[in-house]
Amino acid sequence: MTDFNKILDKAKELEAKMKQSQENIKKIRVEGISGSNSVKVILDGEGEMQKIEISDEILKEEKSIVEDLIVAAHNNAKAQLKTKTNEEISKATGGFGIPGFKWPI
Repeated sequence: MTDFNKILDKAKELEAKMKQSQENIKKIRVEGISGSNSVKVILDGEGEMQKIEISDEILKEEKSIVEDLIVAAHNNAKAQLKTKTNEEISKATGGFGIPGFKWPI
């Protein structure tokens, strides 16, 4: 039974680390940029857009260009968020992924 108790203890430890990791992920903020800093998008750890900044100069461009730059900045931020989230998960799991576990991004 000792081995089973060790397994349970490890599972509880992992659960605590995962809960802490989830809290840490909520605090993450990433900034995506495009168009030589003409457009900036800030996302929180859950992938929600918190802020968008568009330079006055870029607003003089065609609407389609501005729209493309917004999408590019968002995609840039999303990629950074994925990287930071994966780093946080790796800290909690000691580098081992959890099959079937998907974070909300």
